[in-house]
Amino acid sequence: MTIPISSYAHVRLTVTDIDVSRTFYDALFGLPVAFEVPEDADDATREQLDFLYGGVIYKLGNSLLGLRPVADDNFNENRVGLDHVSFNVANRQELDAAAALLDSLDISHPDVKDIGAGYILEFRDPDNIALELFAAKA
Repeated sequence: MTIPISSYAHVRLTVTDIDVSRTFYDALFGLPVAFEVPEDADDATREQLDFLYGGVIYKLGNSLLGLRPVADDNFNENRVGLDHVSFNVANRQELDAAAALLDSLDISHPDVKDIGAGYILEFRDPDNIALELFAAKA
């Protein structure tokens, strides 16, 4: 017997500086916030949202993307754990527009790559976490 899963519920990335990471992810993706502790939260609200660990969780389609500020080292995809996170975009033109946005924000990246089934654009976040945008070929 196997467990019948249908999709990811959420992915949470550990980061070193929540302010720096939020600035980065907000500038690139502009995702709506699903959960965060309000600055004026009372003790009961803070306790209810303690699962955030001082971070934020964004709404990403039918799933969630979270940032948790606890890391004290640098990301390395060659360790056990995460290799990279890949996000879908609609088409090659969106990848080209994303590359232009990355350039305007001084975020380094290689050229868009044709990988057969589609195209990818690779880059890294402030903690060196490997990120990718993917557009399937039509």
